[in-house]
Amino acid sequence: MSRAGGSGTTGSRATRSRAAAGPELSAAADWHLGAPELSAAAEWRLTALLLARPRSGWSEEIEALVREVQEPALRAAAAATHAASEGAYLRLVGPGGAVSPREVTYRPFEDPGWVLADLKSYYEAFAFRPRAEDPIDHVAVETDFVGYLLLKEAFARARGNTDGALVASEARTRFLACHLAAIAEPFAERLATAGPTHLATAARVLAERAPRPPRPPAGLVARPESPEPPEGCGSCT
Repeated sequence: MSRAGGSGTTGSRATRSRAAAGPELSAAADWHLGAPELSAAAEWRLTALLLARPRSGWSEEIEALVREVQEPALRAAAAATHAASEGAYLRLVGPGGAVSPREVTYRPFEDPGWVLADLKSYYEAFAFRPRAEDPIDHVAVETDFVGYLLLKEAFARARGNTDGALVASEARTRFLACHLAAIAEPFAERLATAGPTHLATAARVLAERAPRPPRPPAGLVARPESPEPPEGCGSCT
């Protein structure tokens, strides 16, 4: 994203970022946000788009958003989407595909119900409404949520709401550690040799930004009947 000053550049960036955030934030007053906050949100949103199923308007969204991103790997991934298709995506990471894009797949020793319930509590607490029909533990949905929290944090800071900004920031840190950390690295490893360029590159970028997940205890071979949430990973509410 360009870091040049000027009201025209900032206004254009804020307009595009409000549109990416959804109606809840788009309806707010002018943000007057600085480049760092919007740059980070744009990069996470672009990563989410690259990990998502190609659909009507998908290429146009990527083309518009990539202008706000300077990260070379993400720009290269966006440039490689020209050959992407919904059919190829679904064969690889769709239901029954070779690589699962769902978090619960990579947490075999935990109750899927708890994982999904915790995700739902995060989304509801911050009024996040995924714009795709993918499961709520889909890697693209979770990645999009991180970008959404960055926008929430930036908006709160612009309004002078220090407490609100802190809530969004802390929730983002917990969400990365408790959810995306479980899927980012193994998902990227599986796509490194099997995935199309744009998908494999976006997955690698995500893995580099997500924290490393804790390793399960040695010898654990079955999911517990009533697992406790990982330490520090309780509901955000």
